[in-house]
Amino acid sequence: MPEVNILAKDGAETLLILSDGKPGHLNQSIAFARLLQRPYQVREVRFVSRLAKACSYPADRLGLTLPGLFRVAEGLPACEAVVSAGSETYYANRVLSKRLQARSVAIMLPRGYRYAFDLIVAQQHDRPSQRDNILVLPVNLSCPEPQGLVAPRDDRPCVSLIIGGTSRHFRIDVAQLTRQMEQIFRLFPGADFFVTTSRRTPAAVEALVERGPFRYKVIASRDAVNPIADFLAISDYVFVTEDSTSMISEAVSFGLANVEVLPLVRQGRPNKIQRMTKTLAEQGYLHLFDGFYGDCHRKLDLRARLQEVWS
Repeated sequence: MPEVNILAKDGAETLLILSDGKPGHLNQSIAFARLLQRPYQVREVRFVSRLAKACSYPADRLGLTLPGLFRVAEGLPACEAVVSAGSETYYANRVLSKRLQARSVAIMLPRGYRYAFDLIVAQQHDRPSQRDNILVLPVNLSCPEPQGLVAPRDDRPCVSLIIGGTSRHFRIDVAQLTRQMEQIFRLFPGADFFVTTSRRTPAAVEALVERGPFRYKVIASRDAVNPIADFLAISDYVFVTEDSTSMISEAVSFGLANVEVLPLVRQGRPNKIQRMTKTLAEQGYLHLFDGFYGDCHRKLDLRARLQEVWS
């Protein structure tokens, strides 16, 4: 991979984060700021219409900066860089970074737009091209922060389950998950078990979780907390369903837990999540659960990777 080196702009170190309102995108931009230990401000941005978004692609290719195509909150701060993720934000990023004389940072590949950002943080499973301004990472950016929601109670091993839900790539089969959970309980007799579901978790899986021997459980459809960072901080083993790149990314880049990925029923052809987990398994960051647990507690140091290119 070519060496990447982006020099920080003199002056204010604040990062301006543009949000499209999607938590998965916004959280990666915030993680970029937190990993670099930079203060940040968030502004929501929207194209004025679908036609405006369609026009932004040829405008970008022609090098035209047309602020009338989008709306963003006023009071933009002086900043070191404009950071954003998602197709609703990339054109505004280019326009505003030029206006504010700041660096431009795209999180994920800005497909359809020129790759002329100062820095693009891309995921390996998206198969980015090799360019001097592209930093390729095997996972999504994340920076988990424990909230003190749960703590170990005694000397028993802590085992956590992080359960996602059905997506266009995967489907949770209740019978399969039941067998997986029963085997986990057998492998760790007497352990202290924790579990959380996600907003995509089917009701039948929630009912299965409710019956399990968990000391601490979060049902996302009713409980407005996210304990994943706490689980990663205190667990000896973490079992994560394979449907979410964000959950897996957090597990392999924070804490000390051994990471096990629970296979689900694939929908359609092999996908980028499977490419991601295969690579991480080959490098020793996780183990694909096959009825037995592995020894995979190696962690990615995302902060060091970013600091290498943002000096």
